[in-house]
Amino acid sequence: MRAVVVQEFGGPEALEVVDVPVPVPGPGQVRIRVSAAAVNPVDLATTAGVFAEMGVVAGTGPTAIGWDVAGVVEEAGAGVAFAPGDAVVGLRTRLADPLGTWAEQIVLDAAAVAPAPDGVDPVAASTLPLNSLTALQALDALALKTGQTLLVTGAAGAVGGFAVELAALRGLRVVAEAGASDEEVVRGFGAEFFVPRTEDLAEGVRKRVPGGVDGAIDAAVLGYPALDAVADGGAFAAVIGNGPDNYRGVRIHAVRIKADGVALTGLSRLAASGHLTLRVAGTHPLAEAAKAAARLRDGGLRGRLVLLP
Repeated sequence: MRAVVVQEFGGPEALEVVDVPVPVPGPGQVRIRVSAAAVNPVDLATTAGVFAEMGVVAGTGPTAIGWDVAGVVEEAGAGVAFAPGDAVVGLRTRLADPLGTWAEQIVLDAAAVAPAPDGVDPVAASTLPLNSLTALQALDALALKTGQTLLVTGAAGAVGGFAVELAALRGLRVVAEAGASDEEVVRGFGAEFFVPRTEDLAEGVRKRVPGGVDGAIDAAVLGYPALDAVADGGAFAAVIGNGPDNYRGVRIHAVRIKADGVALTGLSRLAASGHLTLRVAGTHPLAEAAKAAARLRDGGLRGRLVLLP
């Protein structure tokens, strides 16, 4: 079967399609025939060798690519509730695994898999796992209560969009930061306030929420400008890296994404009911993985590109 790997780290051109053996699921695992796999910024980081520098993956030899998957169970190991033919979504988080989701088939722990959203095509469904779980786990870390205020930077992006929608569902008052042309979109997600990217962020937030917001999810990785919009003693979630240093009593949470089939099942139901917006920027066949990665690198997309084996 075919899978995308990087043999020597570099830009999108380093991605190549190779032939590999069909994986075999062990106890507690399922083998999924991939229908669609989303393209995420973390895939570009893997391709560039960021995780090799951190020691997460080997510095030599083929490195597998891909986190998100939507597909159909082909084989289930012992002790698994899923059965062949089940439509599922899943998340691969162990980067040292020999296969990523940019492949024709993938083996995942059943605990990282959930039923696919009813009535949603697999292309759209593949954009759900990584970004919605990141948004959910960031919200959980902040532990805000109904009626409190939340800043979401990069609110028109994949993580940011889900964060706005999930926060609104929890009864939080959301301040969205994004490009001026995205105001209608993020208000549609449930944002009460909007701060355009061209405005000083902390000043703009505090104009709309005197004293600052109770918490922030920094999906755009703005760091201190987002932190300065948070009230003393508030909470801040960094979705990439460790975030800015703690001061003014603000609790800093570095979100470390973890696969969670139970939580993903709930998110899948929200997507099926229309409470989460799944956005696809375009599709490419698996053979054009490098082209898709280059499009993502060049920016300007709303939604995720998706690979089709």
